[in-house]
Amino acid sequence: MKLSGRVLASSLAAVSLVQLTPALLAQTSPAKLTTGVWQGVAKVRDTEIPVTIRITRNGSKLEAAFLNGPATNPDVSPASAVTLEGNHLVASFDYFARTLDATFEGDSLTGTYGATHPGKRPSPPSTFTAKRIGKLSDPTSSPNAPNISGSWEIATKSNKGEGAWELRVDPPTGRSPVIKAAIQRIDGDTGGLWGTWNGTSYTLGHFTAAGGAAYSVTPQADGTLVVKSLLGGVHGSSPEFVAHRPDEARKLNLPAPTDTTQQTSIKDPNAPFAFSFPDLNGKVLSNRDPQFRGKVVIVAIGGSWCPNCHDEAGLLVSLYKRFHSKGLEIVNLDFEQGDPETDSSRLKAFIQHYGITYPVLLAGTTDQLNEKIPQGVNLNCWPTSFFVGRDGLVKETHAGFAGPGNTAGHIALEHEVTTLVEKMLAQPVPSQSAQLN
Repeated sequence: MKLSGRVLASSLAAVSLVQLTPALLAQTSPAKLTTGVWQGVAKVRDTEIPVTIRITRNGSKLEAAFLNGPATNPDVSPASAVTLEGNHLVASFDYFARTLDATFEGDSLTGTYGATHPGKRPSPPSTFTAKRIGKLSDPTSSPNAPNISGSWEIATKSNKGEGAWELRVDPPTGRSPVIKAAIQRIDGDTGGLWGTWNGTSYTLGHFTAAGGAAYSVTPQADGTLVVKSLLGGVHGSSPEFVAHRPDEARKLNLPAPTDTTQQTSIKDPNAPFAFSFPDLNGKVLSNRDPQFRGKVVIVAIGGSWCPNCHDEAGLLVSLYKRFHSKGLEIVNLDFEQGDPETDSSRLKAFIQHYGITYPVLLAGTTDQLNEKIPQGVNLNCWPTSFFVGRDGLVKETHAGFAGPGNTAGHIALEHEVTTLVEKMLAQPVPSQSAQLN
């Protein structure tokens, strides 16, 4: 079923904000730029996705961010820096190397959102138009919305070897008609997808610092759901999938989603996990260094280009703050995309944005992953984490990441990882001679 941009726009909620310094604010009169909410649509791959821009005042300055979800409790993605000259606004989202370039005309705001440095294979930026409306409110919903909350499974064949994805759906909260969903793949989730019932389907999506997404979810008479990406797939196709409840999927002998601890393994579990790479200042750090000996170490493999790695960073920072004094070390082995103009600045902004204080090492480019991490078997997910015990041996691997967009999955993962770290920290520190090199 083809959905018009108007229907989609009435069913999703997204907000963006930017931060303005008092000096820059002074250059613009209140008639050209005021606090409030601008709502409109962004065109992504010829599909219109709702976008809302809100600007608020915090003391003597203005602040802003991309927001998604219910008006009373939105998800927030702030801009890193903003410049304003007359009615021309440029907001940088450095931690994703993307830029919002907009012009104010009365109560209208128009512009683009895309890569700060397009690189060798530039993707066209998203265009958007918005009108100032004042107070942010939830989108409308048609009556008699069916309850599709809970867990579903989508049979698929991916290049990661998995046979199924999970679709998680949260019901509306309070009086809001907005539901939240996420598709969980082995390498991570889609991010939160928010929207409402239009009478025949739920139209769900987001517009965040990482970009836009849009799906339709249509209940069927046989109890299944038809899930369709409205942004199309490879070569302009529009992938469409069928989702079953887990018990029905088992009756049909459909494969279950892959356990995240079973995707990637180690060639020799009796050999220490080895790494040796430079940090951003050129200092080489190795698993043989004293700071890692006798410690529990999470070796997190990812890159600043990877949205799921951004989600993982929040949990890693939290774990480091909580358990570092008890013997936990974290090291991020970073693989970028090979575009020097973008990679370095984005990675530095990534580190600053999430307040990362554990070591981040420059391991290589994405196409060098298996060359640089030869101990990994079926290492093909961004991110992947290796949990190394005090003896230097890998005790468990975790492929992908269930971010906050997957509410239930994220809560379960936080509990699982925290319990694992506590269990590993409880092990005695081996003697110097017993520690593996």
